[in-house]
Amino acid sequence: MTLYLPADLAAYGAALLSAGGFTSAYAKQTADVLVWANARGTDSHGILRIPRYLEMIELGIIDPVAEPKIVRQEGAVSLLEAARAPGASAMVAAMDEAIGIADRLGIGWCSARNITHSGAIGYYALRAVQRGQIGIVITASGPLMAYQGTRVSGVSTNPVAIAAPSDGMPLLLDMSTSAVALGKIMAAKDAGSPIPEGWAIGSEGQPATDPADVATLTPMGGPKGSGLSLMFEVLASVLAANPVIKEAFSGRKGIMNGVALALNIGSFCDPKAFLMHIAELSGALKGLPKAPETDEILMPGERGFRLAEKRKAAGIPLAAGTVSRLAAVAERFGVAQPVPVQAGGVELSRSAGA
Repeated sequence: MTLYLPADLAAYGAALLSAGGFTSAYAKQTADVLVWANARGTDSHGILRIPRYLEMIELGIIDPVAEPKIVRQEGAVSLLEAARAPGASAMVAAMDEAIGIADRLGIGWCSARNITHSGAIGYYALRAVQRGQIGIVITASGPLMAYQGTRVSGVSTNPVAIAAPSDGMPLLLDMSTSAVALGKIMAAKDAGSPIPEGWAIGSEGQPATDPADVATLTPMGGPKGSGLSLMFEVLASVLAANPVIKEAFSGRKGIMNGVALALNIGSFCDPKAFLMHIAELSGALKGLPKAPETDEILMPGERGFRLAEKRKAAGIPLAAGTVSRLAAVAERFGVAQPVPVQAGGVELSRSAGA
């Protein structure tokens, strides 16, 4: 592993994305989302994604200059046409639209159609928390995961994130409907590590422990995970008149869709009382008798928030494979690579050439 300061990684990521065709604003927004994930330990959704994003531009999957637009509004509902814009910018626009509606009406729903990969979706749910609201985000993509009882990809790993404010760290649930996110397979490849049995299956349906043998991912909780994924496809894709899974079965490759939902707490109850109840609920759960070998009972997202604070100073570790793949892109476009944190943390990194 090699350590880099978050700010250096964000600048590096933005430079790579800009060189590959992203507008300056899109590059910065996307890099911020990716490094936010790295800082929280979610390397599967971090800057290891950049080479793939640039490849998606070349394949015509991402339009790096498209401008998402609201094409329909009715009551508390908006429909955003992303037109294959970078996923991070599209989902930021969708959540900001939902927040604005919730400010006026108490609840806001924005369906984002034809987005591209948007990274760790907890980032967008937290935008609602920053406005004192509850945020809910789901995204839907093509087949990546076996439907329960099958041995091929039938549904996606459609994630969901729910964020709620508190007096301290927000509560943040950010989870995939698969046993693990596909990015964890990518991270294992970069690290040259095997994966645990149960994460994925091979071409004949056998458990796969070598990332190179993975044919498809397995659903979280069997029928529960695959059922959730199916219903998220209904909410994010079918409801937006932009089905993805059905199109894939017909041989037509769809894009992705997302939903951003914001709830104005003041429309439901006294916001101060809400925060008090969250504090009391969290305290009660943390005070329960601990299971053997459990040092501390954590709330959703707490581990990630703590880790991000540590990594602001100590640096973010990147696997050798990730560093190498990013370096290849940097060399191709003539982008300066960041200087890593020196061994032992004697000197923190400065951007190369700075």
